[in-house]
Amino acid sequence: MTRTLLVTGGAGFIGSNFVHLVLAERPDWKVVNLDALTYAGNLENLTEAESNPNYVFLHGDITVASDVDAAFAKCASIGGDVSVVHFAAESHVDRSIESGLPFVQANVLGTQVLLDASRKHGVARFCHVSTDEVYGSLGKTGFFTEETPLAPNSPYAASKTASDLFVRAAVHTHGFPAVITRCSNNYGPYQFPEKLIPLMIANASEDKDLPVYGDGMNVRDWLYVQDHCEAILRVLEAGKDGEVYNIGGNNEYPNIDIVRLILEHLGKPESLIRFVKDRPGHDQRYAIDAAKIKNELGWEPRFTFERALPETIAWYQAQPLWMERVRSGAYREYYQRQYGS
Repeated sequence: MTRTLLVTGGAGFIGSNFVHLVLAERPDWKVVNLDALTYAGNLENLTEAESNPNYVFLHGDITVASDVDAAFAKCASIGGDVSVVHFAAESHVDRSIESGLPFVQANVLGTQVLLDASRKHGVARFCHVSTDEVYGSLGKTGFFTEETPLAPNSPYAASKTASDLFVRAAVHTHGFPAVITRCSNNYGPYQFPEKLIPLMIANASEDKDLPVYGDGMNVRDWLYVQDHCEAILRVLEAGKDGEVYNIGGNNEYPNIDIVRLILEHLGKPESLIRFVKDRPGHDQRYAIDAAKIKNELGWEPRFTFERALPETIAWYQAQPLWMERVRSGAYREYYQRQYGS
């Protein structure tokens, strides 16, 4: 079925990978990418898409109703059923600890503005991309299911929980055709290097210290971004309105083990590791039970960690200019060069 997709936050890490996937796998679909290009939005993630006639970029903010309406007007001019895949969010826990207000504005207000506009314009499907952090923290055993009570522990997680509940309310109150996905920690190409894996790759490559919170024993379930994007596409096409789908990678590792694997792969010494004061309220463990999406929609991850982590390291090593421009902030010049005049 021909669709026009409005993708919010499509210049970010997961969003850009999703745009590439859709353009490759659904050649009869059109993609309108609405992104505010905050610090984590990088149009250089999408240089290969710019020449694709099925792709359009719009610079706009989901918290601004006129920007969102303009995006829907663009979708209407293209034609076909319109669906929304909502990635746009402030997502870094450390930044949310410094100030929660930008997270409320982007993640809560922005989602509600987008919901209101989506209802007004009669979208066929609204896929809200969320996180397992809404569930809080696990002990040494157990897994998050879709029935796990919501218990966010950081301002970031609280803002995502609130956005999830506004989506849920739209379904219940208005019969709105929405689905929610909640994923574990992603890794892969185009990830902003404030996150663990690209940060450690970058620092180790330059023989810089690798800062590790606390004792490094906080456990995460790692999901390769390609697997995540394929799961989102599956939910978009086959998910049931009003349902939540957990997406996990079946790869639980303590943070310190991830760091050591990266050092081993790069041939760097463990003496680069520097343990630092733990983050306030640092959740001990996340682990996803993804049985529902497997049983109902037939999705499960294709990439093993043993395959995808080396491929991720190799990608960053092959992209020194991308990494340099992101870390220096020079990537911000790209929008002005491409679209400024």
